Amino acid sequence: MKIIVQKFGGTSVSTAKRREMVVDKVIGAINKGFSPVVVVSAIGRKGDPYATDTLLSLINEKDSLNKREVDLLMCCGEIISSVILSDVFASKGYKAKVFTGFQAGIITNDNFGNAEIIDMRVEDIINTLKSGMIPIVTGFQGATKKGEFTTLGRGGSDITGTVLGAALNAEFVEIYTDVDGIMTADPNMVKDAKIIDEISYNEVFRLAQEGAKVIHPRAVEYAMKGNVPVLIKNTLSNEKGTLIANFVSNNDNLITGIACTNKISQVTINCENDDIFEILADNDISIDLINIFPEKKVFTINECDEKKVKNILEELNIEFEIIQGCSKVAVVGNRMRGVPGVMATILKALRSKNIKVLQTADSHTTIWCLVKEEDAKAAVNLLHDVFIDNVENEINDKKIS
Repeated sequence: MKIIVQKFGGTSVSTAKRREMVVDKVIGAINKGFSPVVVVSAIGRKGDPYATDTLLSLINEKDSLNKREVDLLMCCGEIISSVILSDVFASKGYKAKVFTGFQAGIITNDNFGNAEIIDMRVEDIINTLKSGMIPIVTGFQGATKKGEFTTLGRGGSDITGTVLGAALNAEFVEIYTDVDGIMTADPNMVKDAKIIDEISYNEVFRLAQEGAKVIHPRAVEYAMKGNVPVLIKNTLSNEKGTLIANFVSNNDNLITGIACTNKISQVTINCENDDIFEILADNDISIDLINIFPEKKVFTINECDEKKVKNILEELNIEFEIIQGCSKVAVVGNRMRGVPGVMATILKALRSKNIKVLQTADSHTTIWCLVKEEDAKAAVNLLHDVFIDNVENEINDKKIS
């Protein structure tokens, strides 16, 4: 069997017409000789009757002390959409069998709300394929060894798709959404953003971590571990989409894409003791963009953690300064590895438009710049113009050393 996994997001199954298009995509794969396993999200988005956020609006989630029951509620949306989709297949003469995450063999720990997958048992899926039926798997969910429903975190249907792809040794995984593929930047910020034809696991993981929302970062990890190619495609079109695989793209640009994360605060503390990082970690505070100097330390936090950090630093009598309303702009590209002058070009470009850079960090494939939130859109557009639109600039012409 040539198994493929086809995952369809909430907007793909939101209307009867779109569900017909989903079924046509699956039948098209069957006609090409593939054995598809279908993964679906809950129908639509907040406001639609069976969307996850709509279901959550029925309870006071923030005050709920029992995450087990919240997970049980959140699993309902995918079950509903899976059964409805199976009915559409039946109307076209195709037999489908619906599986919850647990029935599909996804075994997790008991971290309700953000469970980790600890085992995969896909024999029932394989037997269903051999019988000529189409397995439809509820995305976003699994269960503990005792059968307690769990969810994999928001956006977890992508994880379901790639973890099944790896476990089934699939030819590839198709993730269908309402865009034509992964773009060089958020099209809501950059009107000239382009579809990326091919991108490596590492690059898309970085973009996803830094705010690009087309695929879940953990889904990329599972695909990379299983070396399963992933295609990001549009349910509503026949565009070829974006291929994610284990390669360095032939793209002429050093930079593959630019992403942006808002609601960041920069913290500067005058403290020589490194124990502060352990204290912050013990209080479940994630820090980023860390710069350590002999007499001070600079790092960033999520805006939502600001009050907690203030309280900790005040209790420890540590002198500090917090700059609110920041954004982290990430410039991502495997091909910049070993090429001198990339950081210099970024800083020169931002300085030319009087965009103040508060902090920087870099790795082999990513450069981060912290700017004020009101400058973020201008910064992303400017760097997109320099590195992606203007492919003949000096930096892009350099060869990898």
